[in-house]
Amino acid sequence: MADLKILAVDDSPTMRRIIINTLKRAGFENVIEANDGKDALAKLKVEQINFVITDWNMPEMDGLTFVTTLRSTPEYAKMPILMVTTRSVKDDILEALKAGVNNYIVKPFTPETLKEKIDQVLAG
Repeated sequence: MADLKILAVDDSPTMRRIIINTLKRAGFENVIEANDGKDALAKLKVEQINFVITDWNMPEMDGLTFVTTLRSTPEYAKMPILMVTTRSVKDDILEALKAGVNNYIVKPFTPETLKEKIDQVLAG
């Protein structure tokens, strides 16, 4: 698991820091940051990413558009994606799942929840 390279996508530097620190405590050391979907797509082209954690509400390219773009690109079609967002309405969650996220966490979250959801996606 330590060799898993995770891309953390969020427009908030504070939220990225929280996610990265939580991942490190859970044993995931290899984390790349991106500040929106466009930045994330650029990073995916140059890094060997194995797992994506993305926010929904971001400028430039939001998380839903980013997920849809990944799912429509053959090389990323099976990429494990976890969405971490403040959007907690059931319809939003269903929309994200339809777009192709493997799992969904509503902010704020606990470190245990983050690790549990990553493990579920990897086991999936």
